[in-house]
Amino acid sequence: QVQLEESGGGLVQAGDSLRLSCAASGRIFSSYTMGWFRQAPGKEREFVAGITWSGSTIYYADSVKGRFTISRDNAKNTVYLQMNSLKPEDTAAYYCARAPWPTHRRADYDYWGQGTQVTVSS
Repeated sequence: QVQLEESGGGLVQAGDSLRLSCAASGRIFSSYTMGWFRQAPGKEREFVAGITWSGSTIYYADSVKGRFTISRDNAKNTVYLQMNSLKPEDTAAYYCARAPWPTHRRADYDYWGQGTQVTVSS
């Protein structure tokens, strides 16, 4: 069994920064791709960023490229999402998830956290 727990969300103003964390427990964390998704009210859950187990491959949605940075610390079983220059349209619940291979497809991710809310005011 794998458990993922996100933290670090909150209410910020446009232009501010936040760092989200996702702590994993259970089966081996370091062998899997980890991803961040987000879901705004009334919208589909969308891919934000992904990182392979070694960190050698990182990929982002175009909407966050240049502003968000994903990273991981396998020794701590934790993946991070550094979010800079936040915009009101970044407002959403943010979820971390695990996948067995590098992918941006939501269906490929088999374990999900409960989410953490990020609200960006203008």
